[in-house]
Amino acid sequence: MQKLSERTAHFTDSVIRRMTRIANLHGAVNLSQGFPDFAPPKEITERLAEVAQSGPHQYAVTWGAQNFREALARKQEHFSGLAVNPNEEIVVTCGSTEGMMAAMMSVVNPGDKVVVFSPFYENYGADAILSGAEPVYVPLVPPEFLFDAEVLEDAFRQGAKALILCNPSNPCGKVFTKEELEVIARLARKYDAYVITDEVYEHILYAPHRHLYLAVLPGMRERTIIVSSLSKTYSITGWRLGYVIAHPTIIERVKKVHDFLTVGAAAPLMEAAVVGLNFPDAYYQELQAHYAHMKELFVGGLKRLGFTVTDPQGAYYVLMDVSEFGVRDDYGFSEWLASEVGVAAVPGSSFFHEDVHHLVRFHFAKEDATLNEALNRLENLRKMAQGQKNWK
Repeated sequence: MQKLSERTAHFTDSVIRRMTRIANLHGAVNLSQGFPDFAPPKEITERLAEVAQSGPHQYAVTWGAQNFREALARKQEHFSGLAVNPNEEIVVTCGSTEGMMAAMMSVVNPGDKVVVFSPFYENYGADAILSGAEPVYVPLVPPEFLFDAEVLEDAFRQGAKALILCNPSNPCGKVFTKEELEVIARLARKYDAYVITDEVYEHILYAPHRHLYLAVLPGMRERTIIVSSLSKTYSITGWRLGYVIAHPTIIERVKKVHDFLTVGAAAPLMEAAVVGLNFPDAYYQELQAHYAHMKELFVGGLKRLGFTVTDPQGAYYVLMDVSEFGVRDDYGFSEWLASEVGVAAVPGSSFFHEDVHHLVRFHFAKEDATLNEALNRLENLRKMAQGQKNWK
């Protein structure tokens, strides 16, 4: 038999999804894969029940149902100030995962370089490789996760054609400031590069931090490709409704890539989700208050237990420093944490290009009872870790 693809030879499975399987195997509290254990807004699920009877049940327009795109364009303009043409500047995708892949394949050629901030969501490096591109990593330095503008410019000097910006950031919860975004925009303009923005956590923020859209900065509308989804905002991660918003020239290419990747997003789910896209501002205010409560409960709880943790500015993840346990193998530690302590996390090294093995990532998009149970189990962590050598 001939050899399989060289491009994918070094891929592993998703570490995040692997930790969910391990959590399920051991009955652990799953704080690894970032999905909530509470229901979506009832207005959306009630509409889905209606759609189940009335339809649509057949293919929508490849790049997304008309009413969905129109509702999305109104929402985007309301929050960002960007006027978006629903017929020329939007493609609805099967989750932001496909949206990111379609954007990458529309922009880069084999051999091109793509800047990725580290830590990063695990798909970004794989997206670059699947597109035939080479990722160039720029560190976000803990604990504030700041970047050095000179290091970033050096990445562009190497010929980077695009930069991936996750804002707010998974896994560290960083919200980029206006000054930082202006640095990124200045370099993108200077080196004639695209910026692909992953903005799935745009509505999950903690005061006083605010989400700013890179595309509104001078000269960035035509070179910014917005990728996002409804998954986190409306607690419907399993619906896989994402989208790409960009200049018409770019969207024409994204439409073609998307068509051959997945044909189209699920028609009945788009129909039901229109309800959410039309929610008033009060919904998003309540969403932020809800997540602020969960952050205080869980991140505050970790601090009260004496653990060293990051302070997320947005999204719903927290990184915990486990160096006090002498951890050298964060994969082994995370598996032990799930099987013996009963709480599932993601090993931090899966998010870093640098040699980082002393962090694990928890997510806190869970009901109070779930988070309290996790804290109760973690209260025994130090005692249970004594004498363990699995991860050293």
